[in-house]
Amino acid sequence: MFKTVVTLGAIGMMSTFAVAAETPIVGNVSSKCSIFTDTPGVYGNPTPDELSTLPADGGVYPVVRYDVSIADYYTAKISWPNSFSSSPNLTDSVTWDGEVEVSNTSDAGMSGYEAAKVEYENHTEYELSVAGSTWFKVTSEATYGVDKSLPGGEYKANVVAECIAD
Repeated sequence: MFKTVVTLGAIGMMSTFAVAAETPIVGNVSSKCSIFTDTPGVYGNPTPDELSTLPADGGVYPVVRYDVSIADYYTAKISWPNSFSSSPNLTDSVTWDGEVEVSNTSDAGMSGYEAAKVEYENHTEYELSVAGSTWFKVTSEATYGVDKSLPGGEYKANVVAECIAD
């Protein structure tokens, strides 16, 4: 019993002189999903009230590339435009339509991406279940008012591409 009391007493005396220190732990995470603009889009003007990225309308599809180094950890969310980021002053409403489609892949295992996509509002999501590169083309169409001509000037809109960690 005496040894226990002495030991506890010694521990109690040592704790009053103890020094604490914090040792940091640092880590950096590199994204395993990267997004690149492969081809900037261009609006064609097939009718006075319409802008379109369809090649038949004089446009160019914007193409977005996703590079994924680890499969099954990311979802691609691509949103076609539903507003202009800049344009001449518009006095009437604009009706938007669009589509996102897989245009090319680096692996045959990605062939099911298009059939498995989820679409809502102006968004399209793809589960990136295979490592590699996938190219997505985006169709964007804007129709102005009812039989009204678009004012002359430059029109810009943005495709939003996100890589969401699952």
